[in-house]
This record gives sequence, C-alpha cells and structure tokens, in this order.
Amino acid sequence: MSKKIGVLTGGGDCPGLNAVIRSVVRRSIVHGDYEIVGIKHGWRGLLEMDTSPLSRRDVQGILHRGGTILGTSRTNIYKDEATKKQAFANYKKLNLDGLVAIGGEDTLGIAKKLTDDGLNVVGIPKTIDNDLMGTDFTFGFDTAVEIATDALDRLHTTAESHDRVLVCEVMGRHAGWIATYSGLAGGADCILIPERPIDMEEVCEMVWRRHKGGVFFSIIVVAEGAKLKGHEEVLSSKHLDDFGHVQLGGIGQVLGKQIEDKTGYDTRVTVLGHVQRGGNPTAHDRVLATRYGVAAMDAIHNGHFGVMVALDGKNVVEVPLARVAEGIKTVDDDLYDMSKTFWGY
Repeated sequence: MSKKIGVLTGGGDCPGLNAVIRSVVRRSIVHGDYEIVGIKHGWRGLLEMDTSPLSRRDVQGILHRGGTILGTSRTNIYKDEATKKQAFANYKKLNLDGLVAIGGEDTLGIAKKLTDDGLNVVGIPKTIDNDLMGTDFTFGFDTAVEIATDALDRLHTTAESHDRVLVCEVMGRHAGWIATYSGLAGGADCILIPERPIDMEEVCEMVWRRHKGGVFFSIIVVAEGAKLKGHEEVLSSKHLDDFGHVQLGGIGQVLGKQIEDKTGYDTRVTVLGHVQRGGNPTAHDRVLATRYGVAAMDAIHNGHFGVMVALDGKNVVEVPLARVAEGIKTVDDDLYDMSKTFWGY
C-alpha cells in the first residue's frame, strides 16, 4: 500500500516554491509507492481539508514559474486549542503518513510543534530574507537580491543625471541580508540594516563627503526593518497577523525626508516592495529549491522526521527543526563592517 505524503507552502510567496513542489513529486516517483497530496493555502488548507492530488503531470512545466501552485496563507493552527485539534483531526482524516512544510520562521515553527506533538513532518527553508537559522542560504534570496541589484543599477543612472540622493527601501524585517548583498552588488554608497540603528549624522556626513569630493549623487539602500537610533520600527500598518507580526514599511520615506531636510540636497525614495518576491526564480534558486525538495523526500523515505533540510557549504544536510526556533540569523558583523569601505567614497 502506498504512503500518503502532504505538501504545503506557508507564509509569503517566494520564487522557487514551484521548483520544490515539482522535485518532491518527481523524487517520490523514483522511490515508488508514494501518493503526494497538495494542501492548498498553507496551514489553512489543513483546517479546511482543501487538498488536491499531485501527479507528475500536475507539476509539469512549473520549474521556472514564480509563486506557488498550491497557494499560501499566514494561518496559525496553534493560535488556540480548537484550531490545533481540528488540524490534528484533519491530518488523520487525510490518512497522511508524513507532511512536507515549505516555509519560513512561522511555518517551520508550526512544523516543529507538530513534530513535538507526534506528527511526521519535514521542513524546507523558504524566505527571501535569508534569516533562518540552521541553513547557509534559503531559496528565494538569490532572486530577491538579483531584483534589488537590477533596481540599484537603474537608479544609479537617474541619480547621477539629476544630482540626487536616491533612497531604495528593500525587504528585510529583522535581518538586512537583501540590503547588504544587493547594496554591495549594486554599488550603494550606504547600506542601512535592522541590526544597526541608523545614525542620521553619519548618513548625512557620508552624503556631504561625496559632494565635497565632487560626486553629487548618492545611492542609499535601507531594509524595511531598519530603525533610527532611539526610535521604534516604522510601520505601514499596526494590524497583527496570526503570528503577531505588524506590517513594516515607510522607513525609506522617513529617511529621505530627514536627509533632504538636513543636507538640502534633492532626495527621492523608491520602495521595491513585493516586486522582490515576484516573478521567476534565478537559476541558482531553481537548483537549490530542487535539491531541497529531493532531500526532503529522501528524509521521508528514510523515516527521518522532525528535521529541516538545509544548505551547509556545498552540501544539503538534515538539521533538527528546533534550530529554526533558536532565533534570527542576522548579517555577519565582518560582512557589514566591510561594506563600510565604500560609504561616501
């Protein structure tokens, strides 16, 4: 009798999700005696019994596509006892022998709790922010960096043409990986991240130094979760999602206004927003996502549950799901300090 394995995608969408789904299905065919069931819209689909079988034909032609054919949501099945019991009951009704949960901190946090409560779950790390503990890189990050870098390349030409300061706000709630990598790759003159409170005097001094040196434009990259020294995060909405998160956004506008007020230089702001996690994944993310899907199905086939597949150097390995709960993987101090080599010069 074949084993029935569920697969779901939770949290924000991310380039590479379809590549993972495809590889789980294709690897299950190699192992044989598996039935793969897609659970729609993340954990919400488990509560609503919203599922669809996934065959080889169902995943044909989706490798290069962005988004997720399964849909996603930010549903928290542990928000109260009733939803938790419903999720457990539905897991049993679906006759699942295992579940592949593809997601970030919140989705994999739920996966860890389900494992602790006795269900068979394997996690796959997904987030464009690259802030998950236990893995060197998450899929989706490379695509987000490429998109942000391309935007910075384009902003350079208009900034230089008009002698303007241009502030580019990128994603990054708790960690500034996208800002740091795209800022370095895109030749930003200043990179501001959540890990380091923003010193406005230092930022303005950088802008002044460039002008005094005869360079009359500046490019500043700021992560959405960055905050001014002595201030809280800037919010676009105080509404809380199922996991208690507020919606960040607006630090770019705050920063741009203060720079213009303090320096007198024409300053404009660009917010990349959701464009960073839309569209087709890069070749790197397609390959990494594919490797993760294969490794997750291998873990299930070998009876290894309560683990997350992860990248360790060049190798895809299995680490305990508990690693995700250890905190946020923040930007390395050495990397960020190195980036300051290019500030204002």
